Amino acid sequence: MTGDHQALALTLFSVFVAVTLGITTWVSRNRQGSAEEFYAGGRLFSPMENGFAIAGDYMSAASFLGISGLIALFGYDGLLYSVGFLVAWLVVLFLVAELVRNCGQFTLADVVAARMRERPVRIAAGTSSVTVSVLYLVAQMVGAGSLVALLLGNTGEEARSWAVIGVGALMVVYVSLGGMRATTWIQIVKAVLLLGGTVTLTVLVLVRFHGDFDQLLRTAAERSGHGDAFLAPGLKYGGDWTARFDFMSLGLALALGTAGLPHILSRFYTVPTAQAARRSVVWSIGLIGGFYLMTIVLGFGAAAIVGPEAVRGSNASGNTAVPLLALDLGGGPDSTGGTVLFAVVAAVAFATILAVVAGITLASSASVAHDLYASLRRRRSRPRSEVAVARVAAVGVGVVAIALGLLARDLNVAFLVGLAFAVAASANLPVLLYSLFWRGFTTRGAVCAVYGGLIPALALVVLSPVVSGSPGSLFPAMDFQYFPLENPGLVSIPLGFLAGWLGTVTSAEVADEAKHAEAEVRSLTGAGAA
Repeated sequence: MTGDHQALALTLFSVFVAVTLGITTWVSRNRQGSAEEFYAGGRLFSPMENGFAIAGDYMSAASFLGISGLIALFGYDGLLYSVGFLVAWLVVLFLVAELVRNCGQFTLADVVAARMRERPVRIAAGTSSVTVSVLYLVAQMVGAGSLVALLLGNTGEEARSWAVIGVGALMVVYVSLGGMRATTWIQIVKAVLLLGGTVTLTVLVLVRFHGDFDQLLRTAAERSGHGDAFLAPGLKYGGDWTARFDFMSLGLALALGTAGLPHILSRFYTVPTAQAARRSVVWSIGLIGGFYLMTIVLGFGAAAIVGPEAVRGSNASGNTAVPLLALDLGGGPDSTGGTVLFAVVAAVAFATILAVVAGITLASSASVAHDLYASLRRRRSRPRSEVAVARVAAVGVGVVAIALGLLARDLNVAFLVGLAFAVAASANLPVLLYSLFWRGFTTRGAVCAVYGGLIPALALVVLSPVVSGSPGSLFPAMDFQYFPLENPGLVSIPLGFLAGWLGTVTSAEVADEAKHAEAEVRSLTGAGAA
């Protein structure tokens, strides 16, 4: 882009940052001292507001940038992410949304601790929640680096590194000052902007092909260089049995992982009743479903209009496919229309990243303060001191996420989120489902379920091609690859459920029938819920 057009792009891009900082400053004037206000926004949001906020939390950089990029590069195989993310909401709606809202207070550990010994359960669940949150944050950081560097006209490593650091600093400000109330309103604004931008691009792509989706697919296949193979399974995951197992592992992680994501579960606590939580999910399903259908059009549109080679030339993992598509649809790099549309899409994508990292950081800092800090102290901490610890924890989580984001900046953001989903499905989902539905579940079983899924998932990622042994790994010069799959879910998810079962059946502890009955009544009726 020319200097004038780049200045226009940066101006438009800066507007959202100013607006969100304004929201945060305005909200921070209200009292944020109580735990309920900081963690749950006072539980004052309506189902529609919370539904938009959930959609904003869920439609991350992995969705907008990563999935479209994967479809542009790999065609049919990239669709797995769109399908997996969407199907996962059925698990949330039917199994956990209402029950979690009734049983918990602020975090995942609240649900499990309702009928177990609190200290070991909170330490285990808090550790797992922070780990999942940090992995999810890394994906958003990588997306931010690719996006801002492209906007600045410099896709080098230094530009992406500074972008990652800048996003990390902003997310710490949002969370430490505004808490859940500011984060929720940022999510709502972001969801409206993202859906508006996605609808606009989808319409422009379909207009370019006169509404003929078949022609769009044929053109994408021709420009891909793979022909009809671009529209058939196997381009990324079907080469051999290892790739096919990787495909199944990823699908399992995506379908089950959402129900174990801490920042999604915490959103159910921001509404006044369990019925409102379920209605929130219904709202979010409609918004999320429409969005993921449109990412299919954007992905194939980027392949047909921009071309996979141009996408790969800008970013090897495809993270910049949608901004490049917007630039082309608007008239090209040197046109005012192209620059404006590119800047708007870049601002929307950046809004997506900022909103999601704020939600994740809040959830992880809540786990640190409400679960880990409160459990490791000899006496239960006061709510106000918990909030102070949560604000400090937000800074610590931000620093860790920035460091890992700098390390993983060359990986696809959707792929990184897939790893976070695998860890969430391995460590958090087993203990959550067992706690809600198994009468005989014990404290030892809960701790074993968390660590029995968390440790294998992380270990298998370290020993996989993601970290070493291949040109695209984090450490390509090293080779300690012993696990052939890139996604550990196929092995680690069953291990999490197995460990929870073994821990329970080998425990000398007898499950507390009275506590289970109380938790069951509360989960089903909402009686006594916070």
